[in-house]
Amino acid sequence: MHLSRAVTAALLAGSLGLSLAACSADDSGEGQTTSSAASNGTGDNGNAESTEQFPVTIPNAFGETTIEKAPERVASVGWANHEVPLALGVVPVGMSKTTWGDDDDNGVLPWTEDKLKELGAQTPVLFDETDGIPYEQVADTKPDVILASYSGITKEDYDTLSKIAPVVAYPELPWETSLEDMIKLNSQAIGKQAEGEQLIADLNDQTEQALQKYPNLEGKKVLFTAFGGGTDNSKIGFYTTGDPRMGFLADHGMGVPKIVEESSRTSDQFWVEVSAEKPEDFQDVDLIVAYSSGNAADDQKMIEELQKDPLKSKIPAVEKGNVAFLDDGPLGASANQSPLSIPWGIDRYFAALNEGLKA
Repeated sequence: MHLSRAVTAALLAGSLGLSLAACSADDSGEGQTTSSAASNGTGDNGNAESTEQFPVTIPNAFGETTIEKAPERVASVGWANHEVPLALGVVPVGMSKTTWGDDDDNGVLPWTEDKLKELGAQTPVLFDETDGIPYEQVADTKPDVILASYSGITKEDYDTLSKIAPVVAYPELPWETSLEDMIKLNSQAIGKQAEGEQLIADLNDQTEQALQKYPNLEGKKVLFTAFGGGTDNSKIGFYTTGDPRMGFLADHGMGVPKIVEESSRTSDQFWVEVSAEKPEDFQDVDLIVAYSSGNAADDQKMIEELQKDPLKSKIPAVEKGNVAFLDDGPLGASANQSPLSIPWGIDRYFAALNEGLKA
């Protein structure tokens, strides 16, 4: 399923029995030019240890990328790739502009703003990828490496970007790189592999500690979908475990419904749709996670409409009203977990899921 890169990067949204509709990409807010503080943040990238790790060759879906020496200027495209160097103390010279989930329309999510402030850096150049990757703007930042391990770049994108700097692309499929793999690949590319491994361990600890506060969630089988649009009422759509949103929950002890497990095994897509005529396929779904319409009354109306449907009402989670709505701001964006969003909001995220079970 090929969707526009900007929309998918922002957070693909589908609907339960309604449609697969992308979360709206807000094009407001202009990218700010990076300051010398941001540039200098990457200039002091490493030490002798990181330098000794080069050259390094990283396989990807399009072949392999060799980075000859420790990069001093790091750029990124796609979703959240910039958070890996930031989490490790390296400020990119350029990164993707946030067009979904931003709370103040400045193109930067709050957890990234917090980290930039902590590092004493101004906002890097923001690449607006709404209409595709702005190659010239990326080139103008003069990067030594371009991080895109979690992205939907095409072969054409990869080839074009590779003329600017070595590109760290996704390992197999677009938009199906796990958080762990994104950190491993991006940290290796900037000569901070050991720090990346420690970051993974720290994030896992934070996640497990947060999840322990909500024992009701343990083992609950989740269908991660989204409500919106209205093109096909005869299907139910959901994310597979290949998508980091569902994959993250599965990796941390949440249950995977049989239909999701089977679809994840047989499909190479991160989103699938199946007929709603067999509600028995969803009998083991305990909780539905979806993006909010932005209006609590409309969300409740959506549940009530599903409960009136002769087929979908037979799904236990629908019948009980066990739906966790994630707001369309930072909390919704944090469902696609990233190195900086977990410290910022993992407890809020699990609290929202837990609230959905109280219906």
